[in-house]
Amino acid sequence: MARILTGIQSSGRQHLGNILGAILPAIELANEPSNDAYLFIADLHSLTTVKDATARRENLLTTAAAWLACGLDVNKVVFYAQSDLPECTELTWHLNCFTPFPMLANAHSFKDKAAKLADVNAGLFDYPVLMASDILLYDADIVPVGKDQKQHLEMTRDIAKALNHQTGQPVLVVPEPRIDSSVMTIPGIDGKKMSKSYGNVIDIFLPEKQLKNQVMSINTDSKTLDEVKDPDSCTVVQLYALLATADDLAEMQANYRSGGYGYGHAKKALLDLLLSRFADERKRFDHFMANPEAVHAALKVGADRARPVAKATLARVREALGY
Repeated sequence: MARILTGIQSSGRQHLGNILGAILPAIELANEPSNDAYLFIADLHSLTTVKDATARRENLLTTAAAWLACGLDVNKVVFYAQSDLPECTELTWHLNCFTPFPMLANAHSFKDKAAKLADVNAGLFDYPVLMASDILLYDADIVPVGKDQKQHLEMTRDIAKALNHQTGQPVLVVPEPRIDSSVMTIPGIDGKKMSKSYGNVIDIFLPEKQLKNQVMSINTDSKTLDEVKDPDSCTVVQLYALLATADDLAEMQANYRSGGYGYGHAKKALLDLLLSRFADERKRFDHFMANPEAVHAALKVGADRARPVAKATLARVREALGY
């Protein structure tokens, strides 16, 4: 049985792009009987940019609530908050001592963020080593990553190999990447990639009136109700296609091409589809947000399961390094 590990940013409320592009595929992968799945919320990583304690607690809660609402089964997946297992911070120090400075200085993500952020701190610079610790601490065999995270996974492998070579022992499991080149790109309300940083998200967990406002604000051209429209270039249709049946999608496309069908009609159809498709998830999310103790209890179950693995790995490293 292969151990698969996935990290989640504790970025707060999860939008439609997160759900379709990351959450549901990760849950499907975790539910495969051949996989031993570890899934953690990387709330220590978020400290590089989010310093407010209240915001950080809220982000952890809403992130975990969204995953649980979408059907994550804590009996099948080891689901935990990174900060609940401080072993990862000690392992990070040990790994730092096997990480060449130029490796971190040349990291694409650091260069990109350093050029954009006012707060360029040491945590941001050392981010890849903490990420390596997240992976190596739990003896992960496979790490699913997007193309943008490929370099970080390569760093993890290099660091693990360096420590193993220095000690002459297979102390750390060297993980293999699983790079999905077909990761779904979800358009936002402005037609660009859906992202909180662009302010163009659809939050399916909002109250119905607020969700309606988001859907109705999707950008379209200025064609009138009676005019023929191009479904292939319309963001509303692109979003509808992600969830609709083949017949329902074909009907909407035909309506666009025949005229007499306005963008308001299409947006109403998309809203109805979102409300019906995610009805159960919306109810569960509201339940978890109203009962945060249930979320923290679920995370504790995962932390308790992950802790023996973390302690065993750290004990091997300590022994090999002479502690």
